[in-house]
Amino acid sequence: MRAIAYDRFGPASDVLTLTRIEPPAPAAGEVLVRLAWSGVNPSDAKARAGIRPGVTKPPFPQIVPHSDGAGVIEAVGAGVDAARIGERVWIWNGQWQRACGTAAEYIALPQAQAVPLPDGVDLATGAVLGIPGLTACQTVFGGGDVAGQTLLISGGAGAVGHIAVQLARWGGATVIATCSKGAEARVRAAGADHVLEYRDPDLTARIMEITGGRGVDRAVEVEFGENIAVLPEIVAPLGTIAVYGSGKQMAPTLPFGAYLFKALKIDITLIYILPDAARDAAIATLHKTLQDGALRPEIGARYALADCAEAHEAVMTPGRTGAVLLEIG
Repeated sequence: MRAIAYDRFGPASDVLTLTRIEPPAPAAGEVLVRLAWSGVNPSDAKARAGIRPGVTKPPFPQIVPHSDGAGVIEAVGAGVDAARIGERVWIWNGQWQRACGTAAEYIALPQAQAVPLPDGVDLATGAVLGIPGLTACQTVFGGGDVAGQTLLISGGAGAVGHIAVQLARWGGATVIATCSKGAEARVRAAGADHVLEYRDPDLTARIMEITGGRGVDRAVEVEFGENIAVLPEIVAPLGTIAVYGSGKQMAPTLPFGAYLFKALKIDITLIYILPDAARDAAIATLHKTLQDGALRPEIGARYALADCAEAHEAVMTPGRTGAVLLEIG
């Protein structure tokens, strides 16, 4: 089968190669999925570049990257109901702690990681539900019902943030979102009640004005390190900061007193290790919102499998809009 692979860390154009490898066979408890789409995420690009702390070489001799994808089950291993053959599915954790991810024509993986796609939802959308969809859902609803609350979603134009805005609106929250200048209309169309430019020098004052001086109940934060000092100023007492990223500052200094005297909670989400019950709840919510027509994940760019290096560059480009996919067929 055709696949993209790398055997060393480095720039995408230097290390990612289109190759042919033997297609996998499903082991007991596994399904074999013929992939139509592979989702490309910043975490995939960072792993390939070798910039994760303490990791000096790839964990396997050859890696087929990417954790997200969607396709159709073609075969099943022992113990799996043969009725699953022909199911349209989306995939989570395809390459997490495994050598072979979704940047290939086939993937074999535990059947729980191939989730039946709701009727009427196309396979391309399915390839966005893994890391972006589950992360957005957990950061919005990880503390429970948000109806009647005010949520601040930073990076509302990004793949995760854009989904989070839609989910929070569906959940009955008042949504304040930040984004870059020029993306305001997209974020407002996603359901944000208030859209603020993230570089606005009066950002804190504007958020406090919107909330009547109280602050937000929950902040969904993509750049924790960059915003660590301002967050306690704009989050209400006993509020939660739901963090899923801090790429620009991985070793921030916490102003503990400001957090202590508001009793703020920091809830860090790493979607790869989400407990089963929380993942199942997030999957159910994503499916419900899709079926309700309340969730429309945005796809910003589609690339051929052979152009995987370009896709890796695109997903790391500041200001991109929507998810990045590889078309496998």
